[in-house]
Amino acid sequence: MEPMKNALPPEGQAKPAQNLHKPYEAAPRDRFFLLFTAAFCVLLADTFLWYGPTAGMTAAVFVWYLLVFSFLGAAPLTVRSNRVLLLFNLFLALTLALSSSWMFRLWNGLALLVLLPVHALALSGAPQLPWWRPAMLWERFCLLLWGLFGNLGASFAAISAGRSQRSGRHTASLVLGLAGSVILVAILLPVLSSADALFAAATAHLRSLFQIRLSTALWKLMVGLVLTPFLFGFLYSLRHPVPPKRKDRAPSAEPLSFTLVLSALVLLYALFLAVQSAGLFGGPEYLARRNISYAQWARSGFFQMVGVTIVNLVVMMAGLTLSRREGRTWSLLRVLSALLVAESLVLLGSAAWRMTLYVTAYGLSFKRCLTYWGMAMMALFFLAALWKIRQPERAFCRVAFPLALAGWLVINCVPVDFLVAKNQVDRLEAGAASIDVEYLLYDLSYDTLTQLERLDGNLICYDRSTGGQRHLSALLSQRRKEARRECGDWHTWSLSACLAALSG
Repeated sequence: MEPMKNALPPEGQAKPAQNLHKPYEAAPRDRFFLLFTAAFCVLLADTFLWYGPTAGMTAAVFVWYLLVFSFLGAAPLTVRSNRVLLLFNLFLALTLALSSSWMFRLWNGLALLVLLPVHALALSGAPQLPWWRPAMLWERFCLLLWGLFGNLGASFAAISAGRSQRSGRHTASLVLGLAGSVILVAILLPVLSSADALFAAATAHLRSLFQIRLSTALWKLMVGLVLTPFLFGFLYSLRHPVPPKRKDRAPSAEPLSFTLVLSALVLLYALFLAVQSAGLFGGPEYLARRNISYAQWARSGFFQMVGVTIVNLVVMMAGLTLSRREGRTWSLLRVLSALLVAESLVLLGSAAWRMTLYVTAYGLSFKRCLTYWGMAMMALFFLAALWKIRQPERAFCRVAFPLALAGWLVINCVPVDFLVAKNQVDRLEAGAASIDVEYLLYDLSYDTLTQLERLDGNLICYDRSTGGQRHLSALLSQRRKEARRECGDWHTWSLSACLAALSG
């Protein structure tokens, strides 16, 4: 019995169970940050969620950075990459208020949805992977999810900071009760009105006021309040970062597999370029003997050529990054990669030549301008790949990522829609049979209106709003009215729309 007695725990008062709740570090001033976060969430709902990537989102981005630096301070800006990405994101936000091109607004809005959390996490210092490692995107995505959903209690900790536990619970209950009351009244008032005619008549004025003035505002307020705990939890994770576990692994893939793949690609493109050269130097007569139109042959295939160069770059970078860097097979892989770069540059040159012939025949369009830009960017990426081939230990993305940001910055500064409209109108004045006026008028931004005014105002065009036909002058006036309407609301204001409205 003695051994059994010693095996039992010592007598005495039982120890309390350990607190399994996650502790949050909160100070009384965090209530101000919580209120600031709630105001930002309401602004986000009022701008981006209701109007999309417009000038309202520009304001939201600037307020976002004010909120982030209020949380973290300015110390993270001592890192150069953080300063560069801050300036780039602010520029992208400004383009939403400068341009009326829905394509650029959409792409810039999507880019901001990716870059803003990536930048915020970099400011916190939590990520372990540097910005030039492609795997950092997955790491930051995991940190984003953890920040949004793993710290929901931080909001309630901020509310009760500096108060007794009972007082904190009372405040949280008050906030939840008020929010629940507003939501239930908003839902049940229309239901009860539809159930009883007398109640509907008695509350007609209240329902009218609620629906016309308060309905949208309350919905925005409710959406903002719902978002607040998630966003405040993310901001809390920036201030109290939890570094993820990192395991660096040396390249271990067998280079033979990638060598065989690159060999097949090099031989395939050598055959393709040989056939291309025969058609190019043989001229129309050589193609006519094979029942192929020279014009059709020369003006097609540029999109496919650009597409295959993207595949080439991905496969080549995978081989150079993942393969073991030793032995003759590795040396052969580098030689094949250099040959593939050369062939890809020739393919891009051929695609640019074909695109130029196509533009000469049919004029510029938004997609064709972006294709030219894509060709130039791919050529720069392949030149960066040569640097990677020469020095395999260097990170390709350390050059490619800044190139991509700089290239996107440049194309945003180019008035693409204006240049497209000018090119098409110049072609018509030079004797072209026709141009697609409806495309210039409706599918592009307000930047095209000044060029369309050079055309005959009595030209009959299709009216997309009515499905009928009207004079071009009337349609231009209609588009300027739309521009003035957009400028009348700060959410949708843009410099492009403002200039179009003033020039009419």
